[in-house]
Amino acid sequence: MPTPHKTRPDPLTMEVVELIGDVVARFYSDYEDAAAEHALTGAQARLLSLLSLEPLPMRKLAQKLKCEPSNVTGIVDRLEARGLVERRPDPADRRVKVAAATEEGVRVARSLREGLRFAREPLTGLSQGERESLRDLLKRMRDA
Repeated sequence: MPTPHKTRPDPLTMEVVELIGDVVARFYSDYEDAAAEHALTGAQARLLSLLSLEPLPMRKLAQKLKCEPSNVTGIVDRLEARGLVERRPDPADRRVKVAAATEEGVRVARSLREGLRFAREPLTGLSQGERESLRDLLKRMRDA
């Protein structure tokens, strides 16, 4: 049985897709710049930001970062050497180790978030209602 012919996206949808791509590219560029200010790679900064929210096992970090667990181990090793991350036994299963941000790691992660000028500056030009609408639309896209 032949597969149904897919219709091409309409021009507005294509424009929105292009704009999302532009925003994502600018966000990642700004994120890399903010990370470099702390002598971190983008991957190190993303991992540290995740750990500043909650300790996570390596497997879960790899899933969230969409990379191999062996890559996560190397990133954690480098952050641990700088005193930004530590390994701890998982309270739920002491056989499992979780990575957790140290106090200094939480401070650096906060500074990273505050250093994201591209993500923050354009939003200040939007009203409260516009920011809420944008947030709600982005959540709908993420959760679809």
